[in-house]
Amino acid sequence: MWIKEIWRYPVKTMAGEQLQKAHIGELGIEGDRIIHVENANGRIITSRTHPRFLGLNGSLAEDGNPLVDGMLWNSERVGSLVAQIGGEGAKLVKYEGAERFDVLPLLVATDGAVAEFGYDVRRLRPNLVIGGVEGMAERDWPGASLHVGETVIGIQDLRLRCIMTSFDPETIVQDAKITQSIYNRFEGKLALNCFVIQGGEIAVGDQVLLKYDKA
Repeated sequence: MWIKEIWRYPVKTMAGEQLQKAHIGELGIEGDRIIHVENANGRIITSRTHPRFLGLNGSLAEDGNPLVDGMLWNSERVGSLVAQIGGEGAKLVKYEGAERFDVLPLLVATDGAVAEFGYDVRRLRPNLVIGGVEGMAERDWPGASLHVGETVIGIQDLRLRCIMTSFDPETIVQDAKITQSIYNRFEGKLALNCFVIQGGEIAVGDQVLLKYDKA
């Protein structure tokens, strides 16, 4: 198996960026989900209720500054776009604590499961896509660990999917049947909630070893 794709989402709930290499730290991929959207009352809002945010692209500049559609995240133009989608008073806030993740710091998908799913992998919003996996083998992986060089990633459980999978990543057109199909075919769960046991550098093409702890 190998690292097929690496994805980072500097602005939570917006589209992300595909990488060729990344540093994995205690809280997952460096720079992942370090900005979120708050409404006028200070509550975090996401594309579950405001799907138009998926039409904006989050990335990191070379100096580490978050960008939205190529513009600085705290620029006036970006602020205007966020308020148009999130409502008056909505704004971007920088936050780097562990609570910024909905479940765990890493979401890992496999090419076999994505093929069975039959739709664009971006609907699943993974951080890593593992290549060379047969069919739905990922369903037997919880409790195991993934080793990529010195990096070790623990696998907790399968991810229960939400309505965000129903939005086309290119057009943002919704098809709720796609989310329903995950429940009908995969018991609502697809891809893996993961945590970092040991950090390190990873790159596309790196070999991945699946290991089970000895009883």
